[in-house]
Amino acid sequence: MDKVNDFLVMLDGYLCGHPWFIIFLLGTGIFFTFYLRFPQFRYFGHAINVLRGKYDHHLDVGDTSHFQALSTALSSTVGTGNIAGVALAIHLGGPAALFWMLMTALIGMCTKFVEVLISHKYRDILPNGTVSGGPMYYMKKRLNITTKSGKTIKIGTALGVLFAVGTLLSSFGTGSMPQINSISNSIYATFGIKHIVTGAVLAFILGLIIIGGIKRIAKVASNIVPFMAFFYMVAGLLVIFTNYENIIPSFVSIFSSAFTGTAAVGGFLGASFAFAVNRGVNRGLFSNEAGQGSAPIAHASARAPEPVSEGMVAILEPFIDTVIICMLTGLIILSSGVWTEKIQNDFQSADMIFMDRVYDEEESTDKKLLYDFMAGEAHLPLYNGVLDVENGSMLNPITLIASRSVAEDIVFSNEGEPFTGTVEVINGKWQPNTSSLMVSGKSLIHSAPLTTEAFTRSVIGSWGKYIVAIGLLLFAFTTALAWSYYGDRAITFLFGEKYVIWFRIVFVIAFFFASFTDTTIIWSVSYITIGFMSIPNLVGLWFMRKDIKQTIADYWPEFSAKHPDDRMAKKYLKKGRL
Repeated sequence: MDKVNDFLVMLDGYLCGHPWFIIFLLGTGIFFTFYLRFPQFRYFGHAINVLRGKYDHHLDVGDTSHFQALSTALSSTVGTGNIAGVALAIHLGGPAALFWMLMTALIGMCTKFVEVLISHKYRDILPNGTVSGGPMYYMKKRLNITTKSGKTIKIGTALGVLFAVGTLLSSFGTGSMPQINSISNSIYATFGIKHIVTGAVLAFILGLIIIGGIKRIAKVASNIVPFMAFFYMVAGLLVIFTNYENIIPSFVSIFSSAFTGTAAVGGFLGASFAFAVNRGVNRGLFSNEAGQGSAPIAHASARAPEPVSEGMVAILEPFIDTVIICMLTGLIILSSGVWTEKIQNDFQSADMIFMDRVYDEEESTDKKLLYDFMAGEAHLPLYNGVLDVENGSMLNPITLIASRSVAEDIVFSNEGEPFTGTVEVINGKWQPNTSSLMVSGKSLIHSAPLTTEAFTRSVIGSWGKYIVAIGLLLFAFTTALAWSYYGDRAITFLFGEKYVIWFRIVFVIAFFFASFTDTTIIWSVSYITIGFMSIPNLVGLWFMRKDIKQTIADYWPEFSAKHPDDRMAKKYLKKGRL
């Protein structure tokens, strides 16, 4: 399985993990931002009015309201990435990464607008009256090519199938199995409840909800999402205002380092401009899923007479997910100051690198060497050989890098007792002969533990860990709800509505087993399937650009005729275009 996982990671390096993918994804959003003249800003106020139901009509066709569709889409994006992903971005790229997350979200607002618009336009109304939509439908209906001889080349159908297969696999990867694994780990660490118990309870609740389809999922999401967002924001603001003296310096650090990278501070060895951009853009794109094509599946269910109006509602999604919630998490971490502190923790194998000599981070030459090494701009010799450990202490004169920082107070233990013996190291990576062997000490921390530590540095105190645990529970569980719907729409497209019930049963069973098994390989599969979804969708958007622009142009005359007193209608009537 390790070899399979290594192959998937390598393959991902050529797909979503490669710079060309980020350029393609970001470039598409930039193109449509200029092509449509900044719709994410011009239509923002109108989008709020649509969401409020100001223009709703009782004859509108669909399964959910605008708010329910937005809540369902948000429940898939507002997840562990908002708590753990932001912390990881800061850990890797410093405050500068937050700036690029913000820029990515502003561009992603436009991408969401166009992908939801065109998917809603070409959705299907099924025989039972329900709606099924998503990028696979516009691909099948509009991207097939008919030759002069009348022969149809089903390029669009093939792209739609690829997208639907990617969606189906991602529903287990991104949306289900790693989510419950994160929940069960967090609940066990915080409350001591066994993984299998958490999995059984939540799998039962999940089954009760998704058996009711999009209407029940949307109803649950529209109640949970606002609550969890409010709950998390109130707690986050308590942390920020507890550390009020760091609020302005935190904002300054985000913008002052945006084009220079983040300098070394505390245990943080620094991050170059290029690295900060890469981490910020990467986490921003995968937090709000703009361009991936998942949100259009939820928005296609909305009761809306015009696809443009639902596209405008989608503008709000990256704004809420990234601009508000991710930035809030970022300020929590920055204002607390924990991102530069070395915290006592158990080191993860993937975070440890054994160097071949001692490096002093207080010495400028050594610090520069380590900085270049972490930035991938230089190679340093790694340790190869045997570690001699006596009563928990490493005797070799070498440096251990843990979580991109020089580890201190290192202790080796086996089943809770100080370890004495030898450990083999190959190319800087240790090769323990027992899974119970652990290494602990002081180092930087990242992901959810970093956010948890930040919450404790406030008036909340030790209650902070419970807030993060509950936040992870709600965020991750609602992500699984949304992705269950995305998966069953993919099944509907590929095989038909009658097979959806079997998908839901398998989805719940997999959800349960993932609560107490290793999901590393599932994460690796999900990275690949993100490419299966995003690449066909982005290609399709480029081919549909004229259709998208014309659909927007057709929207405003009809809207102004129905609502002549509306602010946006008056603007159209005055200028003749929008």
